[in-house]
Amino acid sequence: MPVTRRARTLEVAPQRLWEVVADPHHLPRWWPRVQRVEGVHGGAFTVVMLTDRGRVVRADHRIVESDPARRCTWAQDVHGTPFASILREAYTTVELAPGERGTRVVVELRQSLRGMARLGSFMVRRAARNQLDAALDGLERILA
Repeated sequence: MPVTRRARTLEVAPQRLWEVVADPHHLPRWWPRVQRVEGVHGGAFTVVMLTDRGRVVRADHRIVESDPARRCTWAQDVHGTPFASILREAYTTVELAPGERGTRVVVELRQSLRGMARLGSFMVRRAARNQLDAALDGLERILA
């Protein structure tokens, strides 16, 4: 299972960061490609993304762990979707740790690949690294 983890220390109080990362409505402000979030209810939500080619893609998620002001994990529901041809499962975790010079933010993406997609795990990790770096850039941009 490819696991990609990126970290950065932001000069922002943990509570302020938590308000952004724990609320799916804020994803369009900081998560790459997310145009809007729909259907937020009971820990479930749908993100509407735009591809490089201008195609709209929807992905359903559910929050599977939320430890206030510390860690939030959401899982992508892949069963029965076009993502199921490549993914068995995908989890995103954002973890916050207060420090002397701000808050350390660790974003992790765990993806279990299906079938032939497993052969391209190095490409999946590279794409995930770029996505997580862009997410951290987004957090830094909106909270700095």
